[in-house]
Amino acid sequence: MPNPIIRGLRTGAALLLLLPLASSSSLTDWAARTPAAPSTPAARPLQGAKPDPAVIAQFGLYNSATLQNLIDAKGKQMTAISDRPGDYGFTVVDSPVINAFATPDGHVYFTRGIMAYFNDEAQFAGVLGHELGHITAQHGKKQQTRSTIAGIGMILGSVLAPRVMQSVGGVAQQVVGLGMLKYGRDDENESDALGVKYSTKIGYDASHMADFFQTLSRTEAQSGSSIPTFLSTHPNSADRYTRVKGLAAQAKQAAGGRALAVNRNQYLKAIEGLNYGEDPRQGFVEGGVFYHPDLKFRFPIPSGWKSQNSPQQFQMAEPNGKALLVFLGAGNGTLDAAAQSLAKSIGLQSAQAQKTTINGFPAMVIEGDQAASDQQSTPAHVLAQLIQDGQTVYAFVGLAAASSFGTYAPQFQRAAQGYARLTDASKLNRQPEHIRIKAAASNTTLASALAANGIPSKRYEEMAILNGMKTTDQLPKGTLFKVAGK
Repeated sequence: MPNPIIRGLRTGAALLLLLPLASSSSLTDWAARTPAAPSTPAARPLQGAKPDPAVIAQFGLYNSATLQNLIDAKGKQMTAISDRPGDYGFTVVDSPVINAFATPDGHVYFTRGIMAYFNDEAQFAGVLGHELGHITAQHGKKQQTRSTIAGIGMILGSVLAPRVMQSVGGVAQQVVGLGMLKYGRDDENESDALGVKYSTKIGYDASHMADFFQTLSRTEAQSGSSIPTFLSTHPNSADRYTRVKGLAAQAKQAAGGRALAVNRNQYLKAIEGLNYGEDPRQGFVEGGVFYHPDLKFRFPIPSGWKSQNSPQQFQMAEPNGKALLVFLGAGNGTLDAAAQSLAKSIGLQSAQAQKTTINGFPAMVIEGDQAASDQQSTPAHVLAQLIQDGQTVYAFVGLAAASSFGTYAPQFQRAAQGYARLTDASKLNRQPEHIRIKAAASNTTLASALAANGIPSKRYEEMAILNGMKTTDQLPKGTLFKVAGK
């Protein structure tokens, strides 16, 4: 699997504005809508069979032929019976975030995170139908006319103050979360109905799509975060559960008594071995330090700052949104070439550069002002610290408003000065958890089954949510269930 930070990068490329995904949908946007009959989309097909390079650069592909074959097969089945046939594409991406989204060119993306939380094929098919519905009803093209902010980053846009968000150009746009890219109530409503319609047409019980809403609500409640699991300001609601259950009942009745599939065991067997949660091989934070086992480096994070890792870069934000520090790969050439490309990408004006050493590594420091992107934005003052580590150049790019730059420059410098090779075996050998499918050895409760498989009691509720169950639920002998472990 390609390494994050350098995967998909060219010199300075991570600081360039990524392609717009203004139509991306987040599944927690399925909230508080009123039913609406789906409209009849036009018949013109779309072409989105290949995934967008910008999306893959941001998340990475998840390497599972089983899951990719599943989403391809069901996606093609749905495309054939959809209101707007086309050459659509379907891709599983390597992110632990529980999310699914569609782009207006006709491509649907599911994260490995959401694949872990489905408990049967019917749930999976309902969500797939919802996302395909956004494409077939052309919601993305409508959204593009309303939204020009185009980031596909993860969470930091939610914690950056507007003034700094405006001031950091491409970096700011890149860290705008998918939660900002929401459809209107009518569009979400329509996609709900289309999800029920499409999943029922290919033979699944769409009531399980509604059941998945409860799992989403529980994951958000468990996280205790102001940034929900689906990066949206709209939590799931009991109203939505009831409404989709009703739509599914109507669809089942219209199917004329035809048996509709759930396929619980088939789905659970398909996700055996799936990576669960953050993959420490791609970098992890512990004790205020960012460690990267595969690339074998470490550096400290400014105390109390928010952070987010992605395949392109590691982002750190001052909690009140007054400063941003981004760590990224800056190419495999010379320091001079990397510095010139980086300065151009950021849009620095009157930049001053100086060669030096940082913690024993050849380095170059660049400082200057970033050009304002428009009349409303406040230019950022930038400190870029480039480090040559073997054949690779890495960069710490710190940005803040000129008036407060002096406050944050020491924190930018400490992070770079703490960059070092990683030699601690306990960090170098850190491995991800995986989904493991177990069978109840006897008639038992979920809690007892978890205990019998070595799951500590503090994780019972987490595992119950993962299974779409309660800890007190009864499991007949032989019932399959999920656990997570190394």
